[in-house]
Amino acid sequence: MTARVLVVDDILANVRLLEAKLAAEYFEVVTAMNGADALEAVNRTRPDIVLLDVMMPGIDGIEVCRRIKQNPATQHIPVVMVTALDQPEDRVRGLEAGADDFLTKPVNDVALFCRVKGLVRLKMLTDELRARTGADPLGLAASEPPAEAVSGRILVLDNRVAPAERIRNLLSPRHEVTVVSEPQQAFEAFGAAQGGFDLIIVNLDLEGMDGLRICSQLKSVETTRQTPILILVDPEDHQRLLRALDMGVNDYLIRPIDRQELLARVATQVRRHRYTEQLRLTVRASMEMAVTDALTGLYNRRYLETQLTQLIEQSADRGKGLSMLSLDIDFFKSVNDTYGHDAGDRVLQEVAGRIRGSVRGGDLACRTGGEEFVVVLPGADLAVAEKVGERIRKAIAAKPFMLGPGSHLTVTASLGVSSLLTTEDTLEGLLKRADRALYRAKREGRNRVVPVAA
Repeated sequence: MTARVLVVDDILANVRLLEAKLAAEYFEVVTAMNGADALEAVNRTRPDIVLLDVMMPGIDGIEVCRRIKQNPATQHIPVVMVTALDQPEDRVRGLEAGADDFLTKPVNDVALFCRVKGLVRLKMLTDELRARTGADPLGLAASEPPAEAVSGRILVLDNRVAPAERIRNLLSPRHEVTVVSEPQQAFEAFGAAQGGFDLIIVNLDLEGMDGLRICSQLKSVETTRQTPILILVDPEDHQRLLRALDMGVNDYLIRPIDRQELLARVATQVRRHRYTEQLRLTVRASMEMAVTDALTGLYNRRYLETQLTQLIEQSADRGKGLSMLSLDIDFFKSVNDTYGHDAGDRVLQEVAGRIRGSVRGGDLACRTGGEEFVVVLPGADLAVAEKVGERIRKAIAAKPFMLGPGSHLTVTASLGVSSLLTTEDTLEGLLKRADRALYRAKREGRNRVVPVAA
C-alpha cells in the first residue's frame, strides 16, 4: 500500500525520524514544521493522512486538527495526533477536535504502520464512494455530521457481567445499547435489529472465548462486515492489539476505561459509519437512477439495450427462446391534452404497475420513452409471449384508471410480439420486428396483441 502522508512537528529530528520510517515502507512523505505550514500543505498536497504533533508554538495541533475537520474540502482526511502526552483528557481534546486516532511518543513502529494503513484503507474506501456519488469537489453535498450530534445503536459483546453493565451505563444516556455474551447472540441481534448497529464493542478478555477469533468472524460475515469494531484491551496486551488492528478492527480502548474517551471514540466511530453508509446508499441510488426510469420505476432504454444484448447471447448459447413485447398506450396524447400532464403521469405509473404485476420476476420490463414500453421474456417462444401480452393487455383494459376523486378513465394498449429467429439474430432485428407488429396492432384497431415471426 502506498499513500501520501503529511508529517507535522516543530522538532526537526522527530520529522526526520517519521519521514525515514514511512519512506522505508514506500509512503510518499510531505513535511511541515508548524501549524500554519501544515494547513497550507493540507490544502496544497491533499494528503491521504496527517500525522500531527500536538504541542507546537503558534497554532497547536489541536487547532490545526479542528480547522482540517471543519473545512468541507479536507474533513475526510484522517488525522492522527502524535503526542508525548498520554492523559485521557488530552486524547479527549483531540477526539473532540475531530482527530481519528492517537500515537504516543516514542512511536512504536508496528502501531504506527497499523494505524496509518488502517486509516488510509478507510480513506480510500470513502474517496471511492464519494467519487461515485458525483459529489462536488468541495464535498458540500456529503459532509460528515459533528460527532456530538450523533446518537447510535451499539452492540456490546462481553460475557463478564460487571464490565458489560458499566459500558452500558456509560453509553446509555446518548446511545441505544444492546449487550450480548456470545457471538451467536451477536449475529442474532443483527438479524433482529432493523437497520443493524452502528458499532460493535468487543471485550478481548472474554472468559472461555478467543476475542480475536470473534473479531475475525465479525469481519468475515456479510451482515457485520461493514460495521466498525472497537475493542477493549489490557495495557500490556500489545500483541493481540496489533493483530486486531491488522485484521481490520477500527479502534481500541485501554483499560481502565475513561468515560470521556469512551464517549468520544464511540461518537467518532458512529459518525464515520453513518457517513460511509450514507455514501453507500447514495452510490446505490445513483446506480439505480442510471438504469431506471424515474417516473415509473421500470428499467430505462439504456439498461434494456445493455441487458438485451447479453440475453440474446445467452439464448443463442443455451439454445433457448427469447421474445419481446413492444407496448404503446392507445390515444395517450389525448389523456395529456384533456386531463393534463399530471394525470398522464399517473396513467404511466399505473400502466407500469400493471405490467409489473403481469410478468415473471426474471422478465425485463422497461419504459423506453413517452408512452412506450418494452418487456423482454427470456426463455419464452412466440406463443408464450403472445399469451403474456394478452395478459398485460387485459390487466390494463379491465379496470378504469383513477385520476382523482370521482374521476376515472378507461385506458387500453396495443402490443407487438417478436421472437428470436436464429442464433444469428440481432438486437436491432428483434426490436424492429416488435415495432412492426405494434404498428400493425394500431392499424387493425388498437387494444390488441399482434405477433410477428419474420
